[in-house]
Amino acid sequence: MAESKPREPAGRPGERSRQRTGGRIVLVLLAAVVLCLGGCDPLTVHKVTSTIFDGVPSLPPADQYCKDYSEKALTVETATGQKGLAQGGTQSEHPPYAEKQCSGCHDKTSESGFVVPLENLCAHCHKGFPAGEFVHGPVATGACLKCHLPHKSNSPALLVKGKGELCAICHLEPRLAAAMHDKAISSGMFCTDCHDPHSGNNRYFLK
Repeated sequence: MAESKPREPAGRPGERSRQRTGGRIVLVLLAAVVLCLGGCDPLTVHKVTSTIFDGVPSLPPADQYCKDYSEKALTVETATGQKGLAQGGTQSEHPPYAEKQCSGCHDKTSESGFVVPLENLCAHCHKGFPAGEFVHGPVATGACLKCHLPHKSNSPALLVKGKGELCAICHLEPRLAAAMHDKAISSGMFCTDCHDPHSGNNRYFLK
């Protein structure tokens, strides 16, 4: 008669299940860290890594951080030859950025990384704006970055694109009085020659 092999002692109830759950949690955390390190900004990376791990170095002072950022950007521009004016545009630069006054907008100690919530950030300095009965949607919701870049641009007024292309990013619907608009555009006019891009007291923001 064949001898039966002794059975291995059974573990405590639920022990294996807890081990599997613990292993999954560790894998999820590691995956989150890898994704964060690969695609997040330095502030978020620091928050995640310092929460999970001990001994993570603190971020440098804000002035040093801005200086390093500026020097890195200058190095990239010099290497790629991209510094200067874009063809057909005028370069513009946000004064706080040009003066390295990053702390006017950024606060590395806050949850958002800004001195106030992003939708209120521009109004933090640009007071009394906009004015008028009718307000352009992005302006009304504080979504200034839909049209403007925060640091510098190869277009006037920190615009994300030139005046002749900007409005068409969002406004894809058929134009009222299409023939008149086509004639105005073919004559070299821009939307902002007739419409205020922020607000106004007339419908359609007509000036």
